[in-house]
Amino acid sequence: MSLNRLKRHVGSAISRLSWKRFTCPVCNYAGSFRSLRAATGTRAHAQCPQCEGLERHRLQWLVVKELQKELDFAKLRVLHIAPERFIQARLRPLCASYLSADLYAKEVDRREDLTSLSFPDKSFDLVYCSHVLEHIKEDLSAIREVRRVLSPGGVAILPVPFLSDFTVEYQAPNEYEGGHVRAPGLDYVDRYKVCFGNVRLFSSDNFDPRYQLYIYEDRSRWPTPAMPDRRPSAGLRHSDYVPICRAD
Repeated sequence: MSLNRLKRHVGSAISRLSWKRFTCPVCNYAGSFRSLRAATGTRAHAQCPQCEGLERHRLQWLVVKELQKELDFAKLRVLHIAPERFIQARLRPLCASYLSADLYAKEVDRREDLTSLSFPDKSFDLVYCSHVLEHIKEDLSAIREVRRVLSPGGVAILPVPFLSDFTVEYQAPNEYEGGHVRAPGLDYVDRYKVCFGNVRLFSSDNFDPRYQLYIYEDRSRWPTPAMPDRRPSAGLRHSDYVPICRAD
């Protein structure tokens, strides 16, 4: 092998290595992320091997950091619905008060139905509810409840898995999707606007690519026998999104 060819080979190898080296904003791990097997095949660079956070968790935590520039978390009353343990462990110490809740999970502070919360109006300054609404048939009731318990100027972080341009409602919960009752599309944001006048959408494109915030999966193969209602979409790399809803 000639010297120039060797240099090109080494340079290409370094480039590939750099592409696979990322930083987790949740736990500050730096290195390769795990690929995961999913219904659509292998999802590349999906999981941090240290905190086990996924693409959506990294994006959401970066959004939390953005909100810290606007909000004094040390004064916030926070309700966290269906909390992931590694997000909960980092969010709880930041807040004036923190309450976790779920309808089924045992390791939470309160057992709550999101469509009928037991809290008085204006009880919280921030509600964080990740990947829950796609499990709830009466999702507008849930969104209204989130709005009800927020104080004036309060903020709701309400991400769902945005899977295409248009939302598809299922006739029954899909057990292969963890009981999803719909495949949300980007038009799902309109449902937040029914209850919130101010909705801001953060995306994977808003942050440094070293955090690896994209979903790598082949959605052109949808629908499948296990996911008969999902719409196909082109491309192997897909942006994720985090809606921020303000109770103005």
